[in-house]
Amino acid sequence: MEVIRRVSNIQAWTWTLFINRRVVTSRLPCSFLSSAPVWLGRDGSFPLQWKPASQLKTPKCTARLNFFKSAVTMATGGEDKGPPGFPQHTNRLSMEKSPYLLQHAHNPVDWFPWGQEAFEKAKREDKPIFLSVGYSTCHWCHVMERESFEDAQIGKVLSDNFVCIKVDREERPDVDKVYMTFVQQFSGGGGWPMSVWLTPDLRPFIGGTYFPPKDSLYRPGFKTVLLRIAEQWKNNRDVLVTKSERILEALRRGTAITAKAGQMPPSCPDVMEKCFQQLASSYDEEYGGFSKFPKFPTPVNLNFFFSYWAHHKTSPQGALALQMALHTLKMMALGGIHDHVAQGFHRYSTDSTWHVPHFEKMLYDQAQLAVAYVTAFQISGDEFFADVARNILCYVSRDLSDKSGGFYSAEDADSYPTVDSTEKKEGAFCVWTQKEIKRLLTEPLSEAPEATTIGDVFINHYGVKEEGNVAPEQDPHGELKGQNVLIVRCSLELTAARFGLSVERVKEILKLGRERLAKVREQRPRPHLDSKMLSSWNGLMISGFSRVGAVLGEKAFVERAEQSAQFLKDHLWNPVDRRILRSCYKGEGTEVEQTASPILGFLDDYVFVIAGLLDLYEACLNPSWLEWAEVLQECQDALFWDKEGYGYFSSDPSDPEVLLELKDDQDGAEPNPNSVSASNLLRLSHYLGSTEWEERSQQILAAFSDRLMKVPIALPEMVRVLMAHHHTLRQVVICGCPDSEDTMRLLSCVNEHFVPHKVLLMADGNADNFLYQRLPVLSTMAPQGGKATAYVCKNFTCSLPATTAKELHRLLLE
Repeated sequence: MEVIRRVSNIQAWTWTLFINRRVVTSRLPCSFLSSAPVWLGRDGSFPLQWKPASQLKTPKCTARLNFFKSAVTMATGGEDKGPPGFPQHTNRLSMEKSPYLLQHAHNPVDWFPWGQEAFEKAKREDKPIFLSVGYSTCHWCHVMERESFEDAQIGKVLSDNFVCIKVDREERPDVDKVYMTFVQQFSGGGGWPMSVWLTPDLRPFIGGTYFPPKDSLYRPGFKTVLLRIAEQWKNNRDVLVTKSERILEALRRGTAITAKAGQMPPSCPDVMEKCFQQLASSYDEEYGGFSKFPKFPTPVNLNFFFSYWAHHKTSPQGALALQMALHTLKMMALGGIHDHVAQGFHRYSTDSTWHVPHFEKMLYDQAQLAVAYVTAFQISGDEFFADVARNILCYVSRDLSDKSGGFYSAEDADSYPTVDSTEKKEGAFCVWTQKEIKRLLTEPLSEAPEATTIGDVFINHYGVKEEGNVAPEQDPHGELKGQNVLIVRCSLELTAARFGLSVERVKEILKLGRERLAKVREQRPRPHLDSKMLSSWNGLMISGFSRVGAVLGEKAFVERAEQSAQFLKDHLWNPVDRRILRSCYKGEGTEVEQTASPILGFLDDYVFVIAGLLDLYEACLNPSWLEWAEVLQECQDALFWDKEGYGYFSSDPSDPEVLLELKDDQDGAEPNPNSVSASNLLRLSHYLGSTEWEERSQQILAAFSDRLMKVPIALPEMVRVLMAHHHTLRQVVICGCPDSEDTMRLLSCVNEHFVPHKVLLMADGNADNFLYQRLPVLSTMAPQGGKATAYVCKNFTCSLPATTAKELHRLLLE
């Protein structure tokens, strides 16, 4: 490493670091200059040389200040504390790109990233591995770091007795899945932060989640746990290893998901009805959702209900399914889990009423909820749901979008209450005191019968209280005392009646209040942004923008989806090796950064990107996205398909570092990649005329037969695919000029209706079109009488042609 100094202007110095043939720069304030040259000039673990920047031929790029801090501290061997405010410790994580790993770069722990350097050290020194897994917006991960990993004594115990590895679960879901499966078996529960102790050959022997730093009456503290494990490793290793082997062997047997050659999927009617009954029995009739608390958004459940309703429209069960889905979505949108000031949805509600959320915001939630809300609008025609879908995409476009076209992963729950605060609090960015709101909304309402301000209306509508509206049991750490989480407590009509106003006037007042609060919130310290961009979650978000844009007829949303798809192709796709990369990272300006050893994509990266491309094709009708989806599906099949037992492995089974060949077996916060794969394969088979892919879709369903028959509630997304096979997918073919008014009317008709099992194709008459090459039958379809024409087909056995939206509407509803 070489350090280069130059003056950029009178306000600051710019330090340029030449590391591994790359140039990075960081700006430092003038107050640092007096001590910098002496401090930097000492010999340390890295050689330091002054060199004029003009002598470097490598193009310059920019890095974060903490990268500079890390390099300097490592250069001094970590012995010199340096100038005030600089970190006292730095470890190898400072050279990583993951925001989560960088959060731990200055712990007094000798952290390693996951990789051969750590594994070889463990074998060489015959030490067990301590593996810590989390993610950057994980609240309890922050707590354990503050309590334990920032403690010098605990750091010494860790570094002296273990090889310590830190993993971002969103970067390495393969590592996370294997060891979380072990922890759940070992301890009966799971979660993050995850703490696992491994042998040098990566076999787990003890596992848990969060550990408090000190001993208590009911559980030992983290330091005590570490010392006991170190002692057991020295004196009782054989027992630990033997126990580990037994657990791993049980896991291999217990996690196997297979089917025999020729095995057929289970009976659709039986599985569908059982899934409906299991979900309905867990439904909260008062507030919606499918648990008491904590209460999570579950788009996969809602999507199942929408599909179930589509096949049971005239039955009481169908009406109930629709009511449960719409009621849940409405209660969520009115609740505190929905950010009424800055849009988007928080991760989950800590109570049964959707009121007090866990305040982090995840990209994958926004993507799936946008689709659920726009589907609710398709079915109900209620603009309320369309507005919420727009609201979500507004948030993502503003706060989770990179200039390159990609989408960031998440925003944290914790932030500093004020610019002068030294300690973060959960929800600080989002909550309000009644006094604050009154001060911001002081204008009197002359039309109201009493002396009323717009603040009074706002406070009444959103349940704001002087003492705060968060119950103590929802605030175990006292971080929300006296604060209010906005939640809609009454309808617009009731608020209007309460103050003698019209509904339209109430809407104006609430909109004004939200906008004014949003401006104030912008002045607060923002929560940490996880600027990691994942292929999988970007794929989900492409679906969100595509589906909402198509249904609402808003081209800007579809164009944003195309921009993201192009971003993936430019930055996370290697066309030579035909491999998707897992992640990339925000750089300066429009630059995108990558790790020194890029992480190859996992199953969910291929699956969700393919699904996004299929949805994007139906929104913009550009066949090049279908063409790329076909390539990605071929790559996915080659990498992850289980030729013997069917279904897809979550990660590359040839990877020697992965101890268990796992297939996800439930639809959770994200849909199961095998569920979505079964859907993708079925859709692609109808786009591209591939019976092999339709058969492969059925083989996935057969592999999961046991789970589908016993606990279909665990796989509602896969049940939907089973329904699509049972009822036969429909092809809706529009023949005509893509930009003509008559074609647009037919396309609008298709997008206005919820048709759960269909593919939409555009036949523009161009024989060179990718679709015409894959589906010669399209050449037999043409506009009738010079008008754009629609055909609704099953296995390309088609209805009579329709040239009006009214005729097409009738065909779609049959």
